[in-house]
Amino acid sequence: MKSKKKPTPDAYQFTVRPLSKEEGGGYLVEYPDIPGCMSDGETIEEAIANGREALRDCLDVISESGGKVPKPEVAPAQWRQRLPRTLYLKLTKQAEREGVSINSLVTAIIAEAIGAKLRLPPPTR
Repeated sequence: MKSKKKPTPDAYQFTVRPLSKEEGGGYLVEYPDIPGCMSDGETIEEAIANGREALRDCLDVISESGGKVPKPEVAPAQWRQRLPRTLYLKLTKQAEREGVSINSLVTAIIAEAIGAKLRLPPPTR
């Protein structure tokens, strides 16, 4: 009999967006595959860390209540990127200052940039 492998929290995609002052400021992380699963934090890194904890809790509650854990819609992607040494050193120092890995830092930077682009009004012609 095959055992079903439970998806890991890293398999789920998340979105990050800044919260307005009216919403309390900081950043919000949401997991579209798990309705209602979200968390926030003062920084993007804190919001992502809090979001991962919230996701683990949501997955546990679904499992413990006998529900079917939703499968992640898209598998996590991976690529390799060559960087100029000066940029790599800057990223390394920033990651050390923030107490996160370079991967987490770059993921947060990309998520923030994509979120900023999504909020821009469409170009006028």
